[in-house]
Amino acid sequence: MSTNPTTSPTRTESEANVDAERLEELVHQVVGDVGAAMTVPLALIGDRLGLFTELAKGGSMNAEQLAERTGLVERYVREWLLAMATAGYVTYDTGSDGSPDPALARYRMSPEQAEAFTDPESPAYVAGAFQNLTAATRIIDRLTEAFRTGQGVGWHEHHEDLFLGTERFFRPSYLANLTSTWIPALPGIEDKLRAGARVADVGCGLGASTIIMATEYPKSTFVGIDYHAPSIVLAQHRAADAGVTDRVTFRTAGAADLDGTFDLITFFDCLHDMPDPLAALRAARSALAEDGAVMLVEPMSWDSVEETLNPLGRLLAGASVWICLPSGLSDEPAYGLGNQAGPARTCALGREAGFGVAREAVATDFNRVYEFRL
Repeated sequence: MSTNPTTSPTRTESEANVDAERLEELVHQVVGDVGAAMTVPLALIGDRLGLFTELAKGGSMNAEQLAERTGLVERYVREWLLAMATAGYVTYDTGSDGSPDPALARYRMSPEQAEAFTDPESPAYVAGAFQNLTAATRIIDRLTEAFRTGQGVGWHEHHEDLFLGTERFFRPSYLANLTSTWIPALPGIEDKLRAGARVADVGCGLGASTIIMATEYPKSTFVGIDYHAPSIVLAQHRAADAGVTDRVTFRTAGAADLDGTFDLITFFDCLHDMPDPLAALRAARSALAEDGAVMLVEPMSWDSVEETLNPLGRLLAGASVWICLPSGLSDEPAYGLGNQAGPARTCALGREAGFGVAREAVATDFNRVYEFRL
């Protein structure tokens, strides 16, 4: 069997084209990436078992002490602490014990680690990402096949951790920005909400965004809709816990199923997941009051590949392949928008849906917020 040298370089020729230093850098990067991939599900285990929380409360302690506090097996806790320390998620307490024995090593959480991993009210809270992204990878076999068939995987077909983790992941940003920055960026809308307006929250999930708005604007009424019935059940319970059920209604419905006229219609990190985002926006346009607005909150995205080549782009593009694109291809017309549509395409979609105004109103480090008006 011969090899055509014009199309398949020999081993020697191939080696001659390799930059040894760059190859070494790439291998080291993969080692780091695989280590990070190992860390995320282990961090989720720590979150589930209360290890981060107990360590944050208890101060410097060794594995035996943390195991006693949490009712867990010391040997597993010891190895988990070591793994988290190598990732920088907990702090090895070098000053408390000079023994080299790992069984006696003591660990603690810095104030920054405690806030990021244990405080759900902080805008820096990241524990939801562990739950969300670990759940997403459970579809790896189906996603592999989808590359061959082009079929999608519906949002509702994921593990329940994806729904819970998504709320935990996005809620801190909503708490920090929704009523303080995003809504005020839409001219006249905050005044309407304070006076008493009717709001629809499309793709509301577990209701975090709806409840935040209802709490801030007590004279307005809110309807949250989502096609995923288990999420709606949880949203109803959370509205009851928040004491806003007199002004908030949640119901299971599709994105195009809007009943009545609304002063504000919101889409929080969901339009790009929909198989037919254009129909959803057209339905919103039909249900929008003449001087109302659609607020579309989307993950940060860019209009070119070059702009996307950054750490956040890496995270979001990966999440799009695991979650957003399969969802967008899961039903007809299988638009497959993905979370990296970019502002130009997103605004063009708004204009295609019939909006006279389609603009980016404001942005944070992680989100772009769009305003669509008649």
